[in-house]
Amino acid sequence: MIIIQLLFPLKSALFVIFLSVSLFHFKPLFNPTRKQTLTHYGSNNLTVRNNYIIRFTEYKPASDHRSYLESNLRSDGWEWIERRNVAAKFPTDFGLVSIEGSVKEALIEEIERLGFVKDVNVDLSYNRGLLGAGGGALENGRKRPGKIFTSMSFSEEKHCHVSGLSNSSINWSRHILSQRSQVTSLFGADALWRKGYTGAKVKMAIFDTGIRADHPHFRNIKERTNWTNEDTLNDNLGHGTFVAGVIAGEDAECLGFAPDTEIYAFRVFTDAQVSYTSWFLDAFNYAIATNMDVLNLSIGGPDYLDLPFVEKVWEITANNIIMVSAIGNDGPLYGTLNNPADQSDVIGVGGIDYSDHIASFSSRGMSTWEIPHGYGRVKPDVVAYGREIMGSKISTGCKSLSGTSVASPVVAGVVCLLVSIIPENKRKEILNPASMKQALVEGAAKLAGPNMYEQGAGRVDLLESYEILKSYQPRASIFPSVLDYSDCPYSWPFCLQPLYAGAMPVIFNATVLNGMGVIGYVHSPPIWHPSNEEGNLLSIRFTYSEVIWPWTGYLALHMQIKEEGAHFSGVIEGNVTVRVHSPPAQGERAVRTSTCVLKLKLNVVPTPPRSKRVLWDQFHSIKYPPGYIPRDSLDVRNDILDWHGDHLHTNFHIMFNMLRDAGYYIETLGSPLTCFDASQYGTLLMVDLEDEYFQEEIEKLRDDVINTGLGLAVFAEWYNVDTMVKMRFFDDNTRSWWTPVTGGANIPALNDLLAPFGIAFGDKILNGDFSIDDEQSRYASGTDIVRFPRGGYVHSFPFLDSSESGATQNLLLNSGMKKADSPILGLLEVGEGRIAVYGDSNCLDSSHMVTNCYRLLRKILDFTGSNIKDPVLFSKSVKQDMPLYEDDNHLSSRRTDVNFSMYSAVLGKDLICRTDSRFEVWGTKGYNLHIRGRNRKLPGYDVIDLGRGLNSTIDTSNSRRPKFTEKNKGDYFGNRYLGELDVPELVASQWLVPAVIAIAGW
Repeated sequence: MIIIQLLFPLKSALFVIFLSVSLFHFKPLFNPTRKQTLTHYGSNNLTVRNNYIIRFTEYKPASDHRSYLESNLRSDGWEWIERRNVAAKFPTDFGLVSIEGSVKEALIEEIERLGFVKDVNVDLSYNRGLLGAGGGALENGRKRPGKIFTSMSFSEEKHCHVSGLSNSSINWSRHILSQRSQVTSLFGADALWRKGYTGAKVKMAIFDTGIRADHPHFRNIKERTNWTNEDTLNDNLGHGTFVAGVIAGEDAECLGFAPDTEIYAFRVFTDAQVSYTSWFLDAFNYAIATNMDVLNLSIGGPDYLDLPFVEKVWEITANNIIMVSAIGNDGPLYGTLNNPADQSDVIGVGGIDYSDHIASFSSRGMSTWEIPHGYGRVKPDVVAYGREIMGSKISTGCKSLSGTSVASPVVAGVVCLLVSIIPENKRKEILNPASMKQALVEGAAKLAGPNMYEQGAGRVDLLESYEILKSYQPRASIFPSVLDYSDCPYSWPFCLQPLYAGAMPVIFNATVLNGMGVIGYVHSPPIWHPSNEEGNLLSIRFTYSEVIWPWTGYLALHMQIKEEGAHFSGVIEGNVTVRVHSPPAQGERAVRTSTCVLKLKLNVVPTPPRSKRVLWDQFHSIKYPPGYIPRDSLDVRNDILDWHGDHLHTNFHIMFNMLRDAGYYIETLGSPLTCFDASQYGTLLMVDLEDEYFQEEIEKLRDDVINTGLGLAVFAEWYNVDTMVKMRFFDDNTRSWWTPVTGGANIPALNDLLAPFGIAFGDKILNGDFSIDDEQSRYASGTDIVRFPRGGYVHSFPFLDSSESGATQNLLLNSGMKKADSPILGLLEVGEGRIAVYGDSNCLDSSHMVTNCYRLLRKILDFTGSNIKDPVLFSKSVKQDMPLYEDDNHLSSRRTDVNFSMYSAVLGKDLICRTDSRFEVWGTKGYNLHIRGRNRKLPGYDVIDLGRGLNSTIDTSNSRRPKFTEKNKGDYFGNRYLGELDVPELVASQWLVPAVIAIAGW
């Protein structure tokens, strides 16, 4: 067995996947041979016999696995489920069992202790809804966990796209339908047809809803297999037939790209639009056993934690099957990439219209697996036409559809055509997931308007990729191969903010593509080669995949300007080189080697003044997955998950652009608050944060504000325990009850952080329209301020308190609710520093924004960073003569029914500064931890008046703060090996089977 150590991005399938077995209890498989028993006891109780996937360390006949379990398990309460499909004649690496709920935990522990058992996971279901393009992956009107088909549009719609670099809307709808052309002609497919290339001898696996055997549009349907519990091979929905038509249809009205491609239709979804992980695992195993060449998967979802699914995709590509997948229809929102298209070994496809504009429905990057400590990868890989594409109907005829489900088979058809240009006896030597991706991204045409997280490498160019493959020699490369700060808007967000000395590291995460072999090695660190003397001012630390598998790895650059460059202004250019080695191919004796090059052209400016430097707290942001982190605005009914990353360059990207236009420089901190030097920053900006705080963070921040003059701006969110309880729902995808692990923000934790300043938020959920400083705003599910010292400035407005109705989705429908003045904005000078708190972050988040509050944010930052006081915000009428004060027992309390340490980077974890903090504190606990006393008086004040009627000193050891749990082995959020994942080894059957990998994060 090959034992391999591999560095992999933090918050990849790893830290969070560690939690997935215990977090999620998924929907069981409805097996064709038996019925599942569901018993209801009232509205909140459900007894269900869940089905679990048991993964084994070896491929064996299913009967052997069953015998192994029967011989070694002492406990009852489980039942083996026979899977009757065409994969049954091949060895398998998993079994499906039904487990009684009453013995679930003990039995799973017993199973996982067995020597030949890898792990146990619940069988996740995937549901599909036929929605308009841009509707996203919704079930019953709600974004849910799990994967579904990316939706298609059956009607002409107008789509507006919010530009990545502005807040303007651009109408990109088509008006003259007669201008529509055959998509094959637009890519020049007919030029390759004339050369005799038509997809012959290419085995195309279409994982979808099936196809009819006698469909007149297809000349080469080789095999149809059914993996569902329905007794049919036909497509009764039309999705699978349409996808097949785009790839290989031969009807004159809706030509496919590769009409001679051999179609293998894998029916993995039922007529009720349901599938299960176990169905996919069997079908994937069969695709490996039958040596498929290309696989199209037009499904996706926000959940990349279905470990059996994710690892099986790795195994699929490791066995030299080129997987193409739709990136998702959750655009124009950023950070909405769907899995599996966001995996680096998969060709992720976005959509454009015929004018080469990014389709409004197409999901945007960056990938969010790496957040908070790293930086996301560039995805999609390429884009293709996905608006009004012609394809085959269920029985006969053609129709027009839109969506990334359409763009994906466009690229899959291009891939089939490209595969056919290589002689069949040489295909496996030359073609693999990496070499095909190299041909696509290097041949792609970069579009003029979109940035790299919208278009990837650009629009697929079939003929350019053909020229690359004709003379292709196995090699490694880096994607993107250039980071050019002068190339705006393509290099957004990097081109929008130059480098300067003293800043947090700027992280750029590139992907290494290894066309030389499924496994590669980086034996020595990457090297920075400056082109001129000024290039020596750039310091780069690298984190990278020492082992590249399967076919891909990552290269992350942590870039900083050295202190001697504090006054330098100019351009730095140079190359980063990475040497990659792969084992010799069959028949070769020498190790394959290749040098990858990443070109850098970076703008550098003198270090900005402190007042203009803003530090964004990314560390205390928790997103789905791994837990149910609810949306921030309860007005939004169609998206129950807060899953867009909460990053400056995802759902806060418009805010980032605005701040840069206003002259601010924004840096990102993905480590605890002890890991930055407060004397360098005007403002610490804390928006929509869900995590807890180390006691050392609370103490340091207090000292930073009072004595170092740091400005603090906090944008909170709703938090109401009763509402969270009512938001509990039974999810059909995961077959479990889902309960929010916190509110829109973690108000109890924020209150602990703000307690030294006499500030606290309440538990109201406020909604309403108001005007402040002549700016019309919408307060959307924000909270109120219940503590604030005298002498501060507090703005109150009449709002509806929807704490009760918010959980039942009747926010503004309750006519009996009365408006009452509620404090929502507070501004305070405290010691040397300044603080501003606001109870709603929705006005900064472009995901579900009704109105923005960017103007208010600028005025807040003018105050916190430069002590510039807007006359309206600081009018005498809002100055507090008496403090606001709420007793401790009336403040929001933490939930006692949630093990928050499972989701937290703080509770039960070590305090340590990571690679996204300044280099000089890496591996330490950070700056200025030994502050000069907890009870320091504020300059000019005897004490902070907390409104208790007596002179109280400040005690940051708040009695409501929970004790930190004892550190669990291996559950730290980074800075240690996170556990074991698998890469394969080659066995006699030529299947690649899992071996062991130790993983470290960024």
